[in-house]
Amino acid sequence: QVQFVESGGGLVQPGGSLRLSCAASGATFSGASMGWFRQAPGKEREFVGRISWIGGSTSYADSVKGRFTISRDKPKSTVYLQMNSLKPEDTAVYHCNLVAGISPIFGSWGQGTQVTVSS
Repeated sequence: QVQFVESGGGLVQPGGSLRLSCAASGATFSGASMGWFRQAPGKEREFVGRISWIGGSTSYADSVKGRFTISRDKPKSTVYLQMNSLKPEDTAVYHCNLVAGISPIFGSWGQGTQVTVSS
C-alpha cells in the first residue's frame, strides 16, 4: 500500500521560507516522478511541481517558478519542497503523490501539511 507522509508546514510571514518533506513508501519509484500539489480553501487542488526520481529533473507551475525548489533523497525515499519568498496566496494544504505528467497517480492522499503565509 502506497503511503505519503507530508510534514514541515507552519505559519510564516510573507517573504519567509519553509521546507516541506514527503516520505513515500510502498511503491517502486524507479522510473517514476514525484509531484507536489496544494489545495487552498474553496479551491481545486493544483499542481505545484515535480521531480523525476532517477534523473532529478524538475518542472514547476508558473506561479511558483523561481521561488520553489524540489529535491529528493533517494535512500530515504523522501522528496522536499523548499519554498522561498512566500506569498499569502501560497497558503494551502500541501500534498505529494506519484505523478504522470502533472496528474496524480494514486487516488489516496496523505494528510498533507498546512502552510499559512500571513503577517
